[in-house]
Formats: sequence, structure tokens, C-alpha cells
Amino acid sequence: MLRPRETQELRLLSHTLSITPKAAITWAHDVSGNAIATALFDAPTDHLTIESRVVIDLTAPAWPVFTISASAIEYPFLYSSDEWTDLGALTAPQYADPDGRLSQWVEGFVMARPTDTLSLLKDISNGVFAQISYESRETEGTQSPVVTIDRRSGSCRDFAVLLAEAARMLGLGSRIVSGYLSDPDEGLIGSAGSGSTHAWVEIYLPGAGWIAFDPTNRSVGSQNLIPVAVGREIHQVVPVSGSFSGERDALTYLGVGVVDRPVVQSNL
Repeated sequence: MLRPRETQELRLLSHTLSITPKAAITWAHDVSGNAIATALFDAPTDHLTIESRVVIDLTAPAWPVFTISASAIEYPFLYSSDEWTDLGALTAPQYADPDGRLSQWVEGFVMARPTDTLSLLKDISNGVFAQISYESRETEGTQSPVVTIDRRSGSCRDFAVLLAEAARMLGLGSRIVSGYLSDPDEGLIGSAGSGSTHAWVEIYLPGAGWIAFDPTNRSVGSQNLIPVAVGREIHQVVPVSGSFSGERDALTYLGVGVVDRPVVQSNL
């Protein structure tokens, strides 16, 4: 999953996917509308290189204004029956909270009922930023929200999972997003240059639709974000996944690493 998702604020001008060794590539869309490229190889190899190059037109404003429906301006509110049905599992917590610790942590941000919905979500996102220290972690897997709260540290994917679960604790539809940071000045947290891989959250509010929240950088809106895939859980938006096989004696895992970042040129 390396092809950016086009939106009103992001136009995909070109995208090329190069794979070495040569592979037969087929394209499809999954249940979330993500573009999935499947590569099949017909000859043995001891290496695999995947290069994704994109040119985009990113026009998201720095200070977006969200037109939230009157019915959802204050929390708590009710989604319409159609919205509730379609959001489905995106409103249900995906991690167990037997002791209610995550729920208690979320409730600490709800100063009153009713309260301004967008302000509440900004407070929770800012709370993740303020209370959890960022750490770059290359190891496989993602921390549960409670572990992140206990450790007081995590990667961008841990931040995203915590915020998504917090929103679901409030009954709000949320989804995990993976993609790239558009950061030419290299000033954002988690950035290793424009085109760095990143994870954040989108939360659905009637009228405004899916609003991007990046707790790692304490931002709202898509100014610096290039979405590639969305999903209910973080494992559904892994950029590259697959399997390999070979003769028993020759089947050896040689390792994996990022040789180079995708080249992302943003035409603002």
C-alpha cells in the first residue's frame, strides 16, 4: 500500500511503482478503498527492492475551518442511523480495558457535558502530545493504549492507536492512517526529511467528515500529511507485507531495511 489516497486537498499527479526483481503486479481496492498492489515473482532471488515515487499537489490549509453539523457541535451527540451503521466497528474499542484505566484517562479531558466536540478532540490529541514522549521505534508491533499511558513514551503509531481508542471510548468513529509527512524544512517530530513514513488518526464528525488529527505533532488538518492507507487497526495499514518460500536448506531470512525513502515532491 504505497499509492497516496486522493482527496479534495491532495491531487495525485503521478505515481510510479518499481520492483526489483521483475514482478507481475495487479491492482485492487480493499474494503476501505485503499489501493493494493500485489506483486508475484516467478524466479528465485536473494533481494527485493520496492521504489515508490509520487508527485502530488497538496493544498490543505494550515488553519482549516471545519463545518460541523449543528447536531454534532456539542458532545455528546448521536450519529444518524445510516452513519452509525456504516461506521460500525470504527466506533468500537479494539483493545481490552478491563480495569477502566483508558476510560478514566479519556474522561479526564471531558470537563463538562455538553462540551464543544472539536475542542474536546483537540484537547485529547494535545494530551497525547503533552503526556507521552515520542521515541522512534523500528521494532515490529504496536503498543496497546494502556501500555503507552504506563510507559509515557511511544512511536507515532502508538500515539495514533491511543488517540483512535480514546475517540472510540467516546463513541466516535475513528480510523488509523498511514502515509508520509510532507516536511521540507524537517521541523516536524518523527521526520527524517520530506517523505518520512508516519501514522495519525482521522475522526468522523457529521458535516465536516473525516478530520485528521496528528497527535505526534499536535496538529489538526492535513497540511503536512499524505495519506496512503486507512484502516480500523494499525496492522491493516502496513505499507509492505508478504511472504517468501524456498528449499528447506536455503530458506533463510536475510533481513529487511529501508534503503531509501519514497521521493515525495509537493507542489504547493
